[in-house]
Formats: sequence, C-alpha cells, structure tokens
Amino acid sequence: MSSRDFSLHGAIDLGARQAAAKKQQERQARAQSGGPPAAAAGAAGPAVMDVTDQTFGTEVVERSKTVPVLVDFWADWCGPCKQLGPILEKLAAEAAGKWVLAKVDIEANPQLNAYMQQMGVRGIPFVAVVVAGQLLPFLNGAAPEPQIRDAIDQLFDALRKEGILPEGFDDAPVAEPGEPQPTADPVYAAAEDALRAGDLDGARTAFQAVLDADPADAHAKVSLARIDLALRVRAIDAERVLTEAEERPLDVPLQIQAADVEMVSDYVDHAFDRLLKAVRGTAGDDRDAARKHLLALFEALPADDPRVGKARRSLQSALF
Repeated sequence: MSSRDFSLHGAIDLGARQAAAKKQQERQARAQSGGPPAAAAGAAGPAVMDVTDQTFGTEVVERSKTVPVLVDFWADWCGPCKQLGPILEKLAAEAAGKWVLAKVDIEANPQLNAYMQQMGVRGIPFVAVVVAGQLLPFLNGAAPEPQIRDAIDQLFDALRKEGILPEGFDDAPVAEPGEPQPTADPVYAAAEDALRAGDLDGARTAFQAVLDADPADAHAKVSLARIDLALRVRAIDAERVLTEAEERPLDVPLQIQAADVEMVSDYVDHAFDRLLKAVRGTAGDDRDAARKHLLALFEALPADDPRVGKARRSLQSALF
C-alpha cells in the first residue's frame, strides 16, 4: 500500500461549490424526513460530505488528521457508481464517526479529476482513503455490500499494522474541518476565516497583516506562499503549459509556470527538478529567475520538509 501527502490549491469554482452545497442540503433533508440514513450526523459533523476542488483541503485533508476519510470519486453517468455510492453512505452512517465519507463529482471538479488520473486511475467508481493527510488508493469498481464491509475492515487493520493508523485512532469523534486554533489575534482569525471561505485575495491581505505584525510567524509565511501559488495557477492553462514546457525545456518563464502547476498538483519533486534543470541549463537573467522562483516555492512548504532540504542541496550544487 503506497501513500503520499496530499495538498491541493487552485482557482475557486463557485459552480462546483454550489452544486456540492445543494447535494449536502438534499442529504440533510432526506435524513430529517426519515429517508435513508446516508447523511446521518456524527458527534461533531456529517458522516457523508459532498466536497469540491476548493473544499477538499479543509473537509478532507484537515479532517483526516482526526478521523479517517474515505473519498468516493463518482459521476452521474457512471452506473457502477450508483451501486457503490449508497453502500458507502450506509456504512459511513453506521460507522458513527469512526470514519467519514467524502463524495467527489469528477465532472464538477476538474482539479480532483486530474489528480486522480495522475495517480494512474482511469476508471470510476474509485475510492481512496485519506489518513493524517496521506492519500492511499483503496477500491476500484463496485462490489456487493458484504464485500465492501470486509474490505473496509481489512483496510483499517492494514493501516494499524503499517503504523499509519494508531490504535484507537478510528474511535476518535468526527471533528469539524478547518476549526481555527485558539488565538487572541483577530487579524489571524480573519485570515483563517477568509481562507476557509475560499476568498484567496482576502486571505492574502489578512495573512500579510499577520506577517507585518510578526515577520517570524512560520504558519503565516507558508499560508501566504500557498495563496500566492494558487492565485498564479488560477490564470494558467495547465494542460497547454505542461505540453509546451516539455517542448521548450530552456524557456524559463514557461518552466516557471509549469512548476507552479506541478506544485499545485502535489508533484513537488517534479516542480523542484524542473526548475533545477532550468538553473543548470541557462545563464544570466534566465538562470536567476529560475533560482528565485525555486526559492519562492520552498516557502510554500514547512522549512523542515525533506523535499525542501534535498532541493536546497541540489540548488547549491547547481550554482557552485
């Protein structure tokens, strides 16, 4: 079983967010009217959530730090998805907070769809599990309910044995995504609120105010760098840029854009290697631009991230 840290930053898709909110309201209405228990609420949050490109970070990745999240990638046109989805929703409700289910409509969420394809997944339904920020492939295709039950039990047993899921972890209550940490700083709270609301420009302004007051605030630095990255990628035609970047490896402005796209898609090593090659293969202003942008991308990760340390050493070798 392989895993990877998952992160996603990108443009705000209001249509997808509205569609997800509508689906969530429909689930809640069914539960209140005595319909199927698919959306039954746990102790501190729903057992089933419809998530989007923009809410995945808080509702899945952040939530997974306190409770495992199964992610069901589906589409309206997918017949097997309509068989598997209700089974997963039923089991999520029965789990009573030991794990929760996030549903992703791949037609409405192109970034998550692209990420799934980059993982090598070519068909749906596809189910992944996210635990402590790590995404692991789980199921590909539909199956009868008893088989799904057994597979989920085996999944959590395997996660415990591998040390990914500590003993008692799946007994933790469901936590609300993105809960702000206690803070006495209203500016910091405003920054977090804007980020959760998907207001990247407002979040950037607020985090900049935090940094102006405390230049050593590491979390604000990383958040600001990630927001800047998301704002840049929002204006990029990712498919075109990646294709042209392969054709013109010494076009530094193009390599910089391609590195941003890869960084957003969580291909961090690819992004770093791309800019390192540009540093090695160019000179003068082009080389300096690639170097500076690589340093800027380092800021989007914690200083102790091993990928940053490795790339810093490679950069030093390339320069000297």
